[in-house]
Amino acid sequence: MALKEKTQKELEEKLNKLENLIAKKGIGSDYLNRAERVQRDINLALILGATTAVLGITAWSIFRYKGK
Repeated sequence: MALKEKTQKELEEKLNKLENLIAKKGIGSDYLNRAERVQRDINLALILGATTAVLGITAWSIFRYKGK
């Protein structure tokens, strides 16, 4: 039983190594890297935009009601 488990573990490790190699250097890997970079940039822009909007609305409401 130990031999079967050991063989299965070795095959899984080799398969994972092969999948990582294909992900790094395979067909479409450059496109995938660009897509991940674009998605990251969009997420950062959305976070910064939302933060700016919240701060702007907060500042506007403080100054608006401070004068009354």
